Formats: sequence, structure tokens, C-alpha cells
Amino acid sequence: MNKKFFTLLLAISSVFAANAQQTAKEWNKDVVGWNLGNTLECSAQGTDGGSTEILNVKDGINAETAWGNVKTTKELIKAVSDAGFNAIRIPIRWQQHITDAEKMTIDKDWMARVKEVVDWCMEYKLKVIINTHHDQWLESRLTSATEDENYEKLAALWTNIATTFADYDYNLAFAGTNEVHRANNWNPNDITAEEFRIQNQYNQVFVEAVRALGGKNEKRHLIVQTHICSPWAGFGGKFKTPKDPIEGNKNDYMSVEFHAYSPWNYAGEPEKYYWGDKYSKYGINTDEKEASFDYLFDTAKKEWADQGLGVIVGEWGITEHVKKGEEDRIHENMQYYCNYFVGKAKEHGFSTFVWDNGNLNQNTQATEEKKKNMDRFQVIDRRTYKVTRPWIVDGINGKEPTGVQAVEAEKSEAVKAPKKFFTKNGIVIKSNNKTYNVLGQEIDAEM
Repeated sequence: MNKKFFTLLLAISSVFAANAQQTAKEWNKDVVGWNLGNTLECSAQGTDGGSTEILNVKDGINAETAWGNVKTTKELIKAVSDAGFNAIRIPIRWQQHITDAEKMTIDKDWMARVKEVVDWCMEYKLKVIINTHHDQWLESRLTSATEDENYEKLAALWTNIATTFADYDYNLAFAGTNEVHRANNWNPNDITAEEFRIQNQYNQVFVEAVRALGGKNEKRHLIVQTHICSPWAGFGGKFKTPKDPIEGNKNDYMSVEFHAYSPWNYAGEPEKYYWGDKYSKYGINTDEKEASFDYLFDTAKKEWADQGLGVIVGEWGITEHVKKGEEDRIHENMQYYCNYFVGKAKEHGFSTFVWDNGNLNQNTQATEEKKKNMDRFQVIDRRTYKVTRPWIVDGINGKEPTGVQAVEAEKSEAVKAPKKFFTKNGIVIKSNNKTYNVLGQEIDAEM
């Protein structure tokens, strides 16, 4: 074979391979993602976020900043990439940007804005998920009286979205719904058979609508959800895998998504300040520890990954919460939690997307104590582009804690099996090239 021809053929093959679609499992492998939360999914200023009305809100283009965040910039996307994340999930509310409620056509300015943000992500070689998020006509109307209308609108909406992004490469994935649930019901044990059936059919309608467009959408990574996006509302066969129209397909290009702010009394509404067996001695610890995550991920693997599906933890995270005098240890504990959670997910081949709502302040009407602690999920400051909670990012990036807990463990080992030396300071204990007095306090002493 001619050498030049062989070189050209090799180059063409490399380009083809780079642009070939990965399976869902390949897409998810080693993905550590970040959520652009409380941004494109906001209800427009002055509107009722719980309304099911489909319309095009006047000045809706500014909905992006309605919940207190600044407008997203290209510099923010770069900061996310620089922090070590390789994927971004972009929650999007379409409901208040619809120009025709029957055809579910999307306001051109709103779509242009969504495309702009997606394009920035693509420029930084990030994988991207876009979804439908807080579309209340879809998420909260789970009855036989509205289901047929919802199926038609969902199919029309995703036909419009997927058509707009038809030529985007396979780094872009679509997620059909979000946390579909009856109003104020977050209990996975209080879901009716009708509600399970409708959510499963939402997933089927979404998959069929996108696949029908052909082109890259024929094998685009599609993400379907459990009810409430709770794993516990999906296990035991409650989640039904949609039939993918691709001929001969075995779920190769589909993932199931669940969310995991677990345990909630540590991660979401902090009544507990510590998590994990290693931190039990500090008290105020959760009942759910490392073994609970082992069970969660093992079960997800058995029920879904072993059946060919990819698995995505679309939201997880820890609200900022500390006790006076224990800040360093609590932050170290958060790092330990993140390291364990993400590490365990990666072991199973699952992708994770940490929740960041841009908030480190409190604006609820809760008690004064909870005002300080709730809903503070900021990881990156959207004004300065700086990482505000490095202990979260370090844990996600696989860095094990080396602070308070590690030093105390080292002290304990030193006291347990001390080596005694006589110096001008009296008896000291030496361990791992550090020197401690008999109380286990590190000191500066010549040996």
C-alpha cells in the first residue's frame, strides 16, 4: 500500500473514531460534572413558578437572573473546566418561552441564548446535558385526564429542541424530564401506580420523538428518569426501560438518571454535621454511612447497568454548614464525603453532576439557624470565577483529606506506639518525621 495513502487513511480513520458515538456507558465513564443551577430553569421575574400555564412571558429572556444569579458568561464555563470538571448539566425551563402552545415552538431569542451557553461548553470540550426542568405542565400534572395532552406536547417540544441541535456532536446529550412528582410529594413510597405509569410513558415518548429525527439523533445519548429522580422510586422494576426504536439496539445509547442528596439531614437540610464511620466519634453524625452508598450504587448497577443502561447521578451535593470552632474538621468531612461518593460512582462507571445553585447566602423564611445553613450549594463564584469551596472540588477530583482528621489519626498512632527521645525540651514522640510532646501536640524540636 502506498505510504501516503496509508497515512491519509489512518488520519481519516482517526477523525471518524473521534466523531463516532460512544455508548452511554462510554459517555459516562470518568465524567465528573457540574450543574449550572438556578439559571436557565428559573421562572421569569414576577411570575408564579408553580403555574402550569404555557406561554411566552414578556421579557422572558431575562429569566436567567430572576433567582439571584448573574448572567452566565464564557468565563464561567472556562472556570468550571479549569476546576477539573469535564461535563456540565444545564437545567432549562421551556414553559415560559413557548410561542405556540400546540406546536410547542420556542421563542427564538431564548433558544439562541441556550445555544450560546451550549456552544461555550463545546468550545471547552465539555460533555453537556440539556433537559426540561420545572416545566410544571409536564412535571405536576400526573393524571389520566391530562396525560394524552402532555404526551403530545412533550413529543412536540423535544422534536423542536432536538431539531435545533441535530448537527451537534455526540458530546451533547438530552434528558427528557427532571423530578416529575405530584405537588409537594417527595416520598418514593407514596407514588400511585398511575403516576409510575405516566412517568415511564414520558420516557418512552421522549425517546421516540428524538429518534424519529434520524441523523445524529438516531444514536444520540438519551437520558431517562425515575419518578422524582429518586433511585428508590425506580428500583424493583418501578422504572421501565423505554424501548429504543434503533434496530437491534440493546440500550447502548441510553442512561437512567437519579438524584442523591443523601442523607438529606446532612446534604440538604443539615441537622447532622458529620458523615461516615471515620467521623462517628465527633457526634452529630448520620445513620447512613459508607455502607449506604455501597448498597445504593451496587443496586443501581444490578438493576440498570447490568442490563446495558448507562447510569447518571444528575444531581448531588452538600449545602454549606459548619459549627463554630469545628469549621476545618467539618470541611474536611465534606471532602471525605465527596471523595467517597464520586469514587464509588466512578468504580461502577456512573457519571456524577454536583449541584451548584450559585448561593452561599440564605434567603428562606426558615428559622435563624436553618437560614445560615440551608440551600447553600455554591461551588464556584459566578462573579469572580473562583472556587469558593475547595474542599468540595478537591474531594470530587479524588484528593483524600489530609487535614485535621489525618493529623489526629497520626497523633493517635504516635501515642499508641511511641518512640522516645531525650531533647532539651524533655521527652518527645517522633512519628512520620513529625515531633509531638507527650500530649500528642506537634512541636518544633531538634532531634
